[in-house]
Amino acid sequence: MAFTTAMARRLIGRKSVIGARSMSSWWRNVEPAPKDPILGVTEAFLADPSPDKVNVGVGAYRDDNGKPVVLECVREAERRIAGKLNMEYLPMGGSVKMVEETLKLAYGENSEFIKDKRIAAVQSLSGTGACRLFADFQKRFSPDSQIYIPVPTWANHHNIWRDAQVPQRTYHYYHPESRGLNFAALMDDIKNAPNGSFILLHACAHNPTGVDPSEEEWREISHLFKVKNHFAFFDMAYQGFASGDPERDAKSIRIFLEDGHHIGIAQSYAKNMGLYGQRVGCLSVLCENEKQAVAVKSQLQQLARPMYSNPPVHGAFIVSTILGDPDLKKLWLKEVKVMADRIISMRASLRENLEKLGSPLSWKHITKQIGMFCYSGMTPEQVDRLTKEYHIYMTRNGRISMAGITTGNVGYLANAIHEVTKSA
Repeated sequence: MAFTTAMARRLIGRKSVIGARSMSSWWRNVEPAPKDPILGVTEAFLADPSPDKVNVGVGAYRDDNGKPVVLECVREAERRIAGKLNMEYLPMGGSVKMVEETLKLAYGENSEFIKDKRIAAVQSLSGTGACRLFADFQKRFSPDSQIYIPVPTWANHHNIWRDAQVPQRTYHYYHPESRGLNFAALMDDIKNAPNGSFILLHACAHNPTGVDPSEEEWREISHLFKVKNHFAFFDMAYQGFASGDPERDAKSIRIFLEDGHHIGIAQSYAKNMGLYGQRVGCLSVLCENEKQAVAVKSQLQQLARPMYSNPPVHGAFIVSTILGDPDLKKLWLKEVKVMADRIISMRASLRENLEKLGSPLSWKHITKQIGMFCYSGMTPEQVDRLTKEYHIYMTRNGRISMAGITTGNVGYLANAIHEVTKSA
């Protein structure tokens, strides 16, 4: 029987139906991802019509009117950049000038490691990208290793090393009863970790607790790392933003460098320059010599290539312009101190208001902690009451973003906290 045009059309039609059915089932097994616990807070806040609502959940700086801030040094840098630089691709390793200036902040202006070219460093997609790039580097070149992460930590740390397929272990850090550092348990865990372990450390302004080791405690931690031959990977998201002094905030790193460690560092300009959306940061690894640094950098670039090829250019221009100009850098140092001082003053004000209300609880930890966040000690149930009854939004672990507090809302916030905690 001859194969007619009509038969061909019917066959094509049947195949189209089968194909459509097959294609429609490709993603049928995909379930909605769970909401991000931090970004979900902001979504709920924006949907709340209450005029009294307060958002102390998101980790982004606000001025005393609750408004986002663009630093004047950033404005000036953008004025200088406008129309004068091209927008060609950066190399895989990013802006050489930006990386050079960034290393000076972490390792020191006159660092011997920079002079000896012992640091492998690349521009990254902010601190998150730096952590992810290192996690993939760890997996590729130390495939049997695991990462030790403090309890608690920034939630995305777990996501980053999980998706890089690096097994995770945890170590003690926070002491709930004292609202401070559980130093003895931390040291025990570091001591009991297998020799040569990778351990994640927050360089300053620990997120979410705001609890940092003292200088003496950092020295003891560094010594134990040396004894155990551990590798320290520092996440430094808040340099300058914690105390107002970038040198002081890098003290933990400088102690490890003095003690002869080879370390890794993730740096970010989201908080300390307000470049949240520019996604500009740096990953660096201190090596034994220049030859090793060249090899490590080449491998970091190879990892970056299939991820995002090369990093964005505009944020790198801003950072290199500010840090490369003495006057602009001086202005930045002044502005970052203003931001840090405002947060420190809000800590004092919140504590003072709570104590004036006659709270039966101790709130000393508010001013003892440092950086953007205060780990309040409130329970998830108390946080839920704050949201339901007072339209105050924060993560359910009781973490308060101090940047969301203003002179206009601190009294209202303190009163609400007092009401939900006074019977605790």
